[in-house]
Amino acid sequence: MTQHTALVVGARGVIGGNLITHLETLGWDVIGLSRRGGTDRGVVRHIAVDLLDRDATMRALRGLTEVTHIFYAAYQDRPSWAELVAPNLAMLTNVVDAVEPVATHLEHISLMQGYKVYGAHLGPFATPAKESDPPHMPPEFNVDQQQFLERRRDGASWSWSALRPSVVAGIGLGNPMNLAMVIAVYASMSKELGIPLRFPGRPGAYTSLIEMTDADLLAKATVWAATTEDARDQAFNITNGDLFRWSSMWPKIAAFFDLEVAPPLEMQLAEVMADKEALWNAMVDRHGLVATPYRDVSSWTFGDFVFSWDYDVIADTSKSRLAGFHEYVDTEAMFLGIFQELREQRLIP
Repeated sequence: MTQHTALVVGARGVIGGNLITHLETLGWDVIGLSRRGGTDRGVVRHIAVDLLDRDATMRALRGLTEVTHIFYAAYQDRPSWAELVAPNLAMLTNVVDAVEPVATHLEHISLMQGYKVYGAHLGPFATPAKESDPPHMPPEFNVDQQQFLERRRDGASWSWSALRPSVVAGIGLGNPMNLAMVIAVYASMSKELGIPLRFPGRPGAYTSLIEMTDADLLAKATVWAATTEDARDQAFNITNGDLFRWSSMWPKIAAFFDLEVAPPLEMQLAEVMADKEALWNAMVDRHGLVATPYRDVSSWTFGDFVFSWDYDVIADTSKSRLAGFHEYVDTEAMFLGIFQELREQRLIP
């Protein structure tokens, strides 16, 4: 069996971190790439580099001759959609420019996308979204990145794939897009303050259909697409496989935290949680939690973004299932399992 070597770009995120763990179980050699780096262990080593610095990227990656698969899950946030294109396209370009010429056995480049390809961030879109749906008005960096890979693929020996998950949930601190942490910390603070758990989003979001993507399931799908002949040079929607409404999920989340549910009350978490650092620090001391800086435990703006979707946010996964990926995760069990693991790791009380 040929030894695979994965370069996981965005190794410190919830997607990249769970992907590395899955690759370890498969016996792959793994190189994690991020700005902050990480602690080497077993078959995993880390490289710290700012991917927006082209020269630094070329120097840091020029020795990665053994890489067979690039898994790209890095992301740079910016204030507007238009501003997202240049940095996110530049980072992917810099990685490929650095690795492709030296990794003579490169087999595959995997790109992590999302429902922004379908315009989910702009407003109500055609659902369930399909990979064959027509494009929307740019700017959209996910599209630019895929088009870059399609152009670069011409004449190359490697293939590409693009994974399109819904909202990804898993264990991971300091990540700007981790809804599970948003909910867990919000619920824990509600309990600490002795108040019921209220859904903070728009009224329509409470009753609209939505779906999630478990980070472990996504890791399996990512490797499947990167190693399956029938999945080459294609994009795939990847979800847990079930749908839900917050109106039914919210009471189950509240029950986990031993909280009552009160009627929804629309609020901006980024505003109402801005003054809660002292409360968080007191909770860390009182409950013996891991001393995590308040800025790293949750991204309230991302919570506001997801809870503002007062329209259905769902995609069709028929394509991936017909191609052979059949994993399924029950979303309620996923949420409760993540919350329990957060407790066991002493990240929440």
